[in-house]
Amino acid sequence: MPAAAHAATSATTSAASPPAGPETAGRRPGQAATGALATAHTAGRVEAAGRSVRYSWPGVYFEGRFRGTGVGIVLDDAVNDYDVQIDGATVATLVTPGRTTHWVRNLRNGVHTVRLVKRSESPWAVGEFGGFVAAPGGAILPRPADRRRQIEFIGDSYTAGYGNMSGTRDCPAPGQIDRTTNADVSFGALTARGLGADYQINAFSGRGVVRNYNGIEPGTDYRTYYDRALIGVPGDVWKNPGTWHPQLIVIGLGINDFSTTINPGEPWTPETLVAAYKSAYHGFIDKLRSRYGKQAMIVVSATYMSNTTAFADAARQIVQDRNRRGDDRVRYWYYDNTDLDYGGCDWHPSAHDHKIISRRLGDFIATLPLRW
Repeated sequence: MPAAAHAATSATTSAASPPAGPETAGRRPGQAATGALATAHTAGRVEAAGRSVRYSWPGVYFEGRFRGTGVGIVLDDAVNDYDVQIDGATVATLVTPGRTTHWVRNLRNGVHTVRLVKRSESPWAVGEFGGFVAAPGGAILPRPADRRRQIEFIGDSYTAGYGNMSGTRDCPAPGQIDRTTNADVSFGALTARGLGADYQINAFSGRGVVRNYNGIEPGTDYRTYYDRALIGVPGDVWKNPGTWHPQLIVIGLGINDFSTTINPGEPWTPETLVAAYKSAYHGFIDKLRSRYGKQAMIVVSATYMSNTTAFADAARQIVQDRNRRGDDRVRYWYYDNTDLDYGGCDWHPSAHDHKIISRRLGDFIATLPLRW
């Protein structure tokens, strides 16, 4: 742990109000940020809520700088868990903190960095961040600059880090999955930080391209929610502030489409499910191309599944189709289960596994002709 954080103490004060300032999240490049984001950097999907910002995708993070011996973090979230990091070291984990200002005090007097990151997944709940505030005698400094490299991770529970901190695969207790999910140590977050990149983790457990896990919630799929900032708000649309232009998009969708047997009453046979998956996936890539341009590198990823090869085969065929059409900036990445223990909740990748997957993804990214 860095010396600056050795003496840190954390405390929480309830019913705090966010710092003053007008709305912020709709800014464009060249505009000065105000409100909560005036002194906090984020690449996540957020929406303005007066002086605060609201969000629901996993792994959303806020970064700031301050001078002094302490910093307060203004939050309103009774559902999610967060890590607080000072100078790169985690000094507190906030479990469903509620409406509060969490204080980190007794730091060495000087300049420090602060990072707040949302660990848990909350499709149907919204968190609210009201900004950083300085301890008496200190000051919040100008926010860190956006990173030049940007990566968007699109996926399901594997991408979200579902139950990756669990010590057991059996997680029946209420809230156990939430408490043991940590998007900040998912393979996406690890890979992006290793590359010095800003990132979004736009992941939704149980959702597929056309079919959700075991056929749940028919009539919806991952694409139903992708455009939203607040996942559980029908009709919500995230407004890119003009600063999000990822050079790399890594997609991991298909486990839920194919991992369970088609139930009676579902509108597919194994053959028509593959056809629908491929058609919808092509449409989704078309959307990403329209949004992020022809130079963005899109990685279609697949992984080992013991009961079917349909996922990997379909994903590979999608990439081959795109390449034949002249789009050589769509690539296929397959990772098998070698050395993975699947020790997370419900046989999901553990934190140990996410490190391995991240290393393999990093090696693959190093082979790509990225222009960043």
